[in-house]
Amino acid sequence: MEMVLLTALGVGGATVIGALIGFLFKDISHKFSDIVLAFAAGVMLAAAVLGLILPSLEYGGEWGILITIAGIFVGAFTISIVDKLVPHLHKMAGKDIEEHKKSDVGRVLLFVTAIAIHNLPEGIAAGVGFGAGDVTQALIIAGGIALQNIPEGMVIIGPMLAAGVKPGRTFVLAMLTGLVEVVGTLIGYFAVSVASSILPFALAFAGGTMLYVISDEMIPETHAHGSERGATYSLLIGFCVMLLTDTLLG
Repeated sequence: MEMVLLTALGVGGATVIGALIGFLFKDISHKFSDIVLAFAAGVMLAAAVLGLILPSLEYGGEWGILITIAGIFVGAFTISIVDKLVPHLHKMAGKDIEEHKKSDVGRVLLFVTAIAIHNLPEGIAAGVGFGAGDVTQALIIAGGIALQNIPEGMVIIGPMLAAGVKPGRTFVLAMLTGLVEVVGTLIGYFAVSVASSILPFALAFAGGTMLYVISDEMIPETHAHGSERGATYSLLIGFCVMLLTDTLLG
């Protein structure tokens, strides 16, 4: 349990680290953030397949393939519904985050709220990984999500400051988006711990949410500012790093 709690704090704390970087370097280039986000996407892609979807097949027994496919689509569909209700990063930021610097405080806070809401299922994915009992895979999954949270934390600082939100309040809001992820991690862990029978579906559900986020949000965001080639290779590097890590620690 201590490991789960520490990891949850680490996953949520990555957003805070990103926010601190955003304070220190307010003019971080799109290219840099896209490269970092693409690397995280590669890690998350491998983690979703190796740490969530394949174990779902393994634990699913006779009906494993059907349970896994159902879980993937339900997870993706759930995030799709959330996206329609509260659009996330690339849908609200458009092609350039600078647009938010011209918007009012209410719109910027809606942008931050959207990030917080989307952090919940990401946290659940990390928690479900621990519920499966494979600590190594769970830590790798959480690490990939944490990597994604760093550039996300960086992105939310500039628009809030430019909209007139005081630095102290800006930092607190960034911390709250990370706290949501901590809550999600604990929810995912306790859900599969209490009802182990839902583990195969929960693993596939978490994998589906991650696949959706990678395809619908992370990749489009990293390809929206002219760094497509670099982002593609960064994703491949992240994927291979995850494969290497899984092989060495497996």
